[in-house]
Amino acid sequence: MKLYCSSDPHSWIVRVCLMEKKLAPDLEVIVTSSGETRRAAHLARNPFGQLPVLETDGGFFISESTVICEYLEELCPDPPLIGQTRAERAECRMWMRRIDLNICVPIDHGFRLTRHGSLLFPPIEPAPDAAETMRDLARTNLTWLDQQLRGRETVCPDRFTLADLVLLSFVEHGITTGQPLDPRWSGIERWLIRSRQRPSVREAIGALAETAQLSGTV
Repeated sequence: MKLYCSSDPHSWIVRVCLMEKKLAPDLEVIVTSSGETRRAAHLARNPFGQLPVLETDGGFFISESTVICEYLEELCPDPPLIGQTRAERAECRMWMRRIDLNICVPIDHGFRLTRHGSLLFPPIEPAPDAAETMRDLARTNLTWLDQQLRGRETVCPDRFTLADLVLLSFVEHGITTGQPLDPRWSGIERWLIRSRQRPSVREAIGALAETAQLSGTV
């Protein structure tokens, strides 16, 4: 297998998933600001020009971070990151959907629409007012999520899942792009501290720093 990736939060989700599964595919770090993702070679892998992309041993290309993780779950079921039963898998996917639509999207847009963010994602034009609207929406939805996380250690009670990885990636992305956590969010803060202590997460944070250097984003 081969993973085409960068230092973006979507790539980070897949990197942690691979570390959880103890899988080590070949890596190719792509410099997004160079325009490489819009060239024919990469568009043949993903017509949207996005990262990450996983190339399977059979030469098939899979994009969309959570879909890649679903593939890895089937390839290597242990440890389970989605679930071992139909009910567990449904619960994890339910939370991934909630987190993706209500938290990841506004955090992502809250960065991409800023002047700095738009430079990394051409042809997006900066829209500061829209960026702030997205950030306000993210804060509102994180306030709701904070209440849900109080009294539990993980998004799905009693088990670390892909829902935690998706949320962690974008919470960290928000923190590093000017969208800090509200100190009143005690449930999210405790969850974040516990999540950062996970061995795969600590390892991925180090790998992310190396990837950022290779991709020219630091």
